Amino acid sequence: MPSESREKIRETVRRGYTDIARGGSGCCGSSAPDKLAEGIGYLGEDLELLPEGANMGLSCGNPTAIANLKPGQVVLDLGSGGGFDVFIAAKKVGPKGRAIGTDMTAEMIGKARASISRFTEKTGLSNVEFRLGEIEHLPVADASVDVVISNCVINLSPDKQQVWREIARVLKRGGKACISDLALKKPLPERVLKSAAALVSCVAGAVLIDETIKMARQAGLKNIQVVEKAHNIDVMADCSDPLYRQVKEFLPEGAKLSDYIVSVDITALKE
Repeated sequence: MPSESREKIRETVRRGYTDIARGGSGCCGSSAPDKLAEGIGYLGEDLELLPEGANMGLSCGNPTAIANLKPGQVVLDLGSGGGFDVFIAAKKVGPKGRAIGTDMTAEMIGKARASISRFTEKTGLSNVEFRLGEIEHLPVADASVDVVISNCVINLSPDKQQVWREIARVLKRGGKACISDLALKKPLPERVLKSAAALVSCVAGAVLIDETIKMARQAGLKNIQVVEKAHNIDVMADCSDPLYRQVKEFLPEGAKLSDYIVSVDITALKE
């Protein structure tokens, strides 16, 4: 993909998520993000510890669950948004661990940082940090992270292979990538691919599962496992989010989003 096309995609995504950070909707609309989170597997006890506004309804899976996080680990969240998964991870890794979020949208970073004090008041933990940066060029040192997580974000990147290289770079030996994302079951209609709403909602950027496995392998990661979560797509599509309503308008009559897209949990190791 030409560099100018990649930058155009980045700017479209950045504008979309800037609007969301300023008060627009994520999936299920801003009024019911917990409904989405519970529908795709988050526990009430995890949601209760979150600062108000951290859950923006932007998930398609639960990477903190598949990561099986341990006390003392360093966790990095790619595309951390309002800090949803970072705060959940921070509680799991405890006071001797560290949870770092990175996002390319300054408004999202500002929103997440503003929630840190409330998280500390709720939990007594001071182990959270948010850094501005693109996931293709992570502001993180080599071999410094135990677990990389990401929730419905890699599909937004116009250079996914570079993202997987960065994941491999920042992971320690024995470290693990635990990614929740969307994958294609079959090619999307051309009208969907050209929709900005489809891009911002991760749909237009989805690639085939085999393609994702190939990219992770080429980055040097091993023991790559993929689990499909078809139910998650139906939960997301049933939400009242205007982004998904726009996407559905571009589908053929009678077609569902889950006919084309599946939510996947991806794990991979750095040996």
